[in-house]
Formats: sequence, C-alpha cells, structure tokens
Amino acid sequence: AWSPDGKRIVSGSEDRTVQVWNARSGTTDRALCGHTKPVKSVAWSPDGNQIVGSGYDKMVRLWDAKTGNAGHVLQGHINVVCSVAWSFDSKHIVSGSRDMTVRLWDAQTGEAGPVLQGHNDDVC
Repeated sequence: AWSPDGKRIVSGSEDRTVQVWNARSGTTDRALCGHTKPVKSVAWSPDGNQIVGSGYDKMVRLWDAKTGNAGHVLQGHINVVCSVAWSFDSKHIVSGSRDMTVRLWDAQTGEAGPVLQGHNDDVC
C-alpha cells in the first residue's frame, strides 16, 4: 500500500513482518514487528500517521508510521483477518475476517465498534 504522500510503500509478509519501503530507492526504511503469524493485509492511514496490519494471528495491529512504535492491538476476530481499510478521516478501521464478520474499530482508542454479520463465507 502507498503512503498518502507517495514516498513510501508498506507491505506485509509470510515472515510475520510489515515492511516500510522507500519508493524511490527501493530500500527498507524499517520493519514493523508484532504479528505472530503471517501478515495478510496492510494499509496506510489517509493522514499518513499510522499503519495497520492484519493476518493469520487473528489480530489487527497499529503502528506509528513516523517512529515505527507499536500502537493498539485490536482483538475480537476468531479467525484470520483477511483485510483492513481506513476511514477517509483516519479515525476508524474496518476489518474483514474468515470468521464471516466485518468489524469496525476506533483507531484512536482501540475500542471495538459494531460487528457486521450477514456473510456466509470468508470476508476479504
């Protein structure tokens, strides 16, 4: 996923890391750690301040995009979290899981919001 300013890229991997890359040079700026299983999805907040990742550990994790410091760990899914996305104002995150739910999260407090149910299979 591209940073909002187009200068960096964030990627997730089977190696359980989220990597921040310099888009111009192709070099790694930093590795963001915390996931205990492979990373499935990553996204950069529209305001450029945070990075979110999700994966096979059933967690949604946040990092400060500038420092790389770990932020909130969002727990609630009971299966692989296949996708994450930000709200346009960078205040909320939405996640989709193989548990057939979509969950909303407050990115500032880490609090869980509504759980959307209605799918009959994985949500991606």
